[in-house]
Amino acid sequence: MKKLYLVRHAKSSWNFDELDDYYRPLGKRGRRDVSRMGQFLKDEVDTPNLIITSGASRAFYTALHLADHWKYPEEKIIISDTLYHAGVTDFENVIKEVREFNSVAIFGHNPGLTMFHNRINENYIDNIPTCGIVGLEIDEASDEKWKTRRLFYQVPKEL
Repeated sequence: MKKLYLVRHAKSSWNFDELDDYYRPLGKRGRRDVSRMGQFLKDEVDTPNLIITSGASRAFYTALHLADHWKYPEEKIIISDTLYHAGVTDFENVIKEVREFNSVAIFGHNPGLTMFHNRINENYIDNIPTCGIVGLEIDEASDEKWKTRRLFYQVPKEL
């Protein structure tokens, strides 16, 4: 059985009108939430074997902060621009490439992240909020069907 952690980036700042969407940094609330979620992960969730993140600033910095709490080496974080504006198939393809790992954390964006979750898990989520994390255990992963069991669903406002 393999574990998969789906992590939506923390809340970004809208204070930099001149920046392209890809480069928007974390905002004040995002920095607060990532600290809360990091403490949760440190206390409750084993460090993943691999972290893969979208290269967008808000996703990358969310991954960096949470990796610190997990004591995961930052130089081992993989940046995948496939995860920026990724759809369900993009998430599937990225995960299929890392099947040999027992636990993987994927940092990405909505709506694709929520859509991917809803495709592989029967516990429907309307919207994974910023800095929300879903922990899943993969029972079966093939080219045609994914079967997962939810381990947890944590959002910052519940901490």
